[in-house]
Amino acid sequence: MKIKEGFMLRNIAGNNVVVAVGKATLDFSGMITLNGSGAFLWSLLQNDTTIDEMALKMCGTYDDVNIETATNDITEFVTKLKGAGIVE
Repeated sequence: MKIKEGFMLRNIAGNNVVVAVGKATLDFSGMITLNGSGAFLWSLLQNDTTIDEMALKMCGTYDDVNIETATNDITEFVTKLKGAGIVE
């Protein structure tokens, strides 16, 4: 899975904000604000990846996260992005 074409992560006044650009604005007119770990996951989703691969990378980056928690949290994050039509 990966981010669909037409969605960009921008830093606006210190906040990580996902916005639609180009044709994607026809179907998505809102914004999504991401925290630091959300922005990290967004960067991983720029390339085709799996939840398991993202969980391993998250555990390698964040020392206080275990694989089970990472997998559960990433699954929830990806589900929300899919519901918004951002991930394919």
